Formats: sequence, structure tokens, C-alpha cells
Amino acid sequence: MTTAKPTPGPAAWWRRKAIVVLAAIAASLAAFGTTTQTWLNVRLPEGSVQTPDLAVPGSEAAVAVTALALVGLAAALAATIAGRIARIITAVLLGLAGAGVAAACARVLADPYAAASSKIGEATGQVGQDAVVTVTVFPALGLACGLLMVVVAVWLAVAGRHWTTSRKYSAATGPRQADGSPSDRGAVDEIDSWDQLTRGTDPTD
Repeated sequence: MTTAKPTPGPAAWWRRKAIVVLAAIAASLAAFGTTTQTWLNVRLPEGSVQTPDLAVPGSEAAVAVTALALVGLAAALAATIAGRIARIITAVLLGLAGAGVAAACARVLADPYAAASSKIGEATGQVGQDAVVTVTVFPALGLACGLLMVVVAVWLAVAGRHWTTSRKYSAATGPRQADGSPSDRGAVDEIDSWDQLTRGTDPTD
């Protein structure tokens, strides 16, 4: 009588490396993607400049978000080949990057005028010029992506404990003789076999 081989439980999916890494990459790319969009719309007083309407992208409103999103992306990619200890380090880097993204986005939401002040100064040539600044949805999305990066970092640290590290063994780590020296068995190629035959030795022994 044969018994059926047990199948993995329904919770096994959350430990898969591909799923965790893809989630980390997606969160980091999403955070980076928000910086390419308009975060702030600025309306300057009529007559102060030739073009009173300004659009401030996330890459200018919160410069740190772009850099931190790239750090998170690099950490996610590094997790695919990292060992157990290095994997924890990459998870910490991903979490710190996500926290930095969330903090930078929160500052923009809390004080949009300060985030647009450099752009206003470039347009008017004055510091502290009156302007009406409105916020788009993208700073909030960036904040959500930063928090998601933190969540995925915790997920990576927990799930990564169940991943196995692949190792490539060289001939030096192959079978060894009783004295500890490498054994020729299992490491004989065609040329070695021919050399042994010419010496009168059967390589299959």
C-alpha cells in the first residue's frame, strides 16, 4: 500500500524567495516611480513672473526619496544571492530605506511650501515669495510605498531564515581519501582516463 506524498501547507507561499524579492523590488520601484510625477502645483501671483503656474516633480520636492528608493532596489536584488547573515543586513537596509522614504514624503505633506521653495525661488528670483501650493496624490503614494518597503523588509528577515544558500563545490571539496587528500574518484575526465590506460591502470577500478 502506497501513501500519498504530503504537499506543502497553504502558508508555504510566503516563504518563497521569488515572491518576497519581487515584492521588495515592486515596492522600491513604485516609490521611485512616484518621484517622476508631479507632487506639487504652484500658483504664483499674477504679474510676478511670465509663467505663474509651476509643477514640482517628486525628484525635486524630495530628493532623498529617489536615492533611498534605489537603495531599497539594490538591497532587494542583493537578497537573491546573499547568505543568511548578509540577508539580514539587506533586510535592514531595505527597512531603513523605506523608513527614509516615508519620512521624506511626510515632510512634503506637512509643509508643501517648504518643499517647493527652491522651485519658487528659481522662478521669481526672490526668497519667501507668496504662492499657493497644492499637493497631488503622489506624495501620499510615496509615503505608502515607503511603509510597504518597511513591511517587506520585516517579511524578508523572517522568510529569509527558511531559504537555503546554494553552493558550488570545486574538486577540492569532493571525495577525499583517508589521509584527507583529494580523491581521484569522481573527478576523472576523459584525458585522465586515457593517461591511466597508457600506464596500464584501469581508471574504473
